[in-house]
Amino acid sequence: MQTIDGETRSLGDYAGKVCLVVNVASKCGLTPQYEGLQRLYDAYRERGVEVLGFPCNQFLGQEPGSPEEIVEFCSTNYGVTFPLFGKLEVNGDGRDPLYAWLTSQDTKPEKTGDIKWNFGKFVVGKDGQVVARFEPPTEPEAAEVKQAIESAL
Repeated sequence: MQTIDGETRSLGDYAGKVCLVVNVASKCGLTPQYEGLQRLYDAYRERGVEVLGFPCNQFLGQEPGSPEEIVEFCSTNYGVTFPLFGKLEVNGDGRDPLYAWLTSQDTKPEKTGDIKWNFGKFVVGKDGQVVARFEPPTEPEAAEVKQAIESAL
């Protein structure tokens, strides 16, 4: 995967960790979820949890910024320190292979299928298997998200 800084990073680097994979956007009604994502990252990072943010501009153009603008927005407004990756598509013909795989997994509480909006969340276990999927309105610090992370640890 390409990081927001343009470097190539293998998702294999996260093997043995629990990851919360989220498609993010800066101009969305759900954008304040960045705060909860950062708090979750701060609370669980030392226990082997990573939050991985994937900017996406597919939903009403709500992530129009350049990589530099995205980084500036996230760090200035929300103190984001978790890894951000390059902009990608999560649905349709241009869907990134990562999201093709994520959305094909039959998970709970949300099942297979397209991403419905910005801030869809996937919990990926230490073994690289998707253990839970949460719809965009689900807050990052919701009890069910934390429970899925705890169970995966």
